[in-house]
Formats: sequence, C-alpha cells, structure tokens
Amino acid sequence: MKKFRVAALALACASPLSAQTAATAAVDLQYSTPIAGDWTYSRTATGSEASFRNGAGPAQLTLRCTRATRRVTIAKAATGAAPFLSVWTSSLSRSIPASYQPTTQQLVADLAAMDGLLDAMAFSRGRLGVSVTGQPALVLPSWEEIARVVEDCRT
Repeated sequence: MKKFRVAALALACASPLSAQTAATAAVDLQYSTPIAGDWTYSRTATGSEASFRNGAGPAQLTLRCTRATRRVTIAKAATGAAPFLSVWTSSLSRSIPASYQPTTQQLVADLAAMDGLLDAMAFSRGRLGVSVTGQPALVLPSWEEIARVVEDCRT
C-alpha cells in the first residue's frame, strides 16, 4: 500500500512538471534549423545596418545603428501590431517592447548600443530567434554582420 501511495504521488507531481517542460520546449529554439538566406551589411548616412533576406522578398530582420543616439533598432517584417518582440539566443532570451510601423510593415524595437542582448545576438551559437506572440519564431543564422552593426554603434 505504501508503494502505491508513493507511485501515485510521483505520478501526480510528474504531470504538471511534464506539462511545464513541454511548454518550455516549445519556446526553446536551440535545436531549430535556421532558414536559408543571407545577411548583408552596409553603411548608412546615420550609421550602419545588417539585413537578413531569403529569396526576393523584403528583409525578414534588420538591425540598424543610429550612431548619433547610440541606439540599435531591431526591425522584423510583420503584418500587424504586437506589444513585444521576443529575442532568443544561445545565452540569453528577452522580450523587448515594440511598436508597429504600418508604412514599412515592420515591428520595431529599440535598444541602447551597450545592451547585453546585442552581444548575445552577435555571439549566439549558430542561430538566433525572433518571434511575436501567436506566430512561429523566425530562426536565423548568426553571422558577423550583427556584430559589425553593434560595434559601429559603440565606437
């Protein structure tokens, strides 16, 4: 009888834990395959930018440095507003307040150039993810163009 109680207790405790693990695993992008495409880096009149494109469409993600303000803008292609842009890297994840720009059809978040999330994005192991609630994550390869934009804003 004692063994039955212990087994029942273990089963009851395991159920919420496995549900929590399943929910967490859905957000964990460490094993996701980045989409095909390329990062490009370019200097701009106000600083620099790195854009990720796949195919002939618009940029899926752009990081833009504005040197005068020492700010980095993260812009993700979007069809509507969302309160946050969630960024996942191999070492750090965070949701950043965002605003929708209907003229460019982008969801935009702004960070100080010294924000540690930018370092995490630049040095993420193989991939980084950007997502909006209710949509699948955009998983991209982590290339050197990200680090170049961040460094441009810091110097």
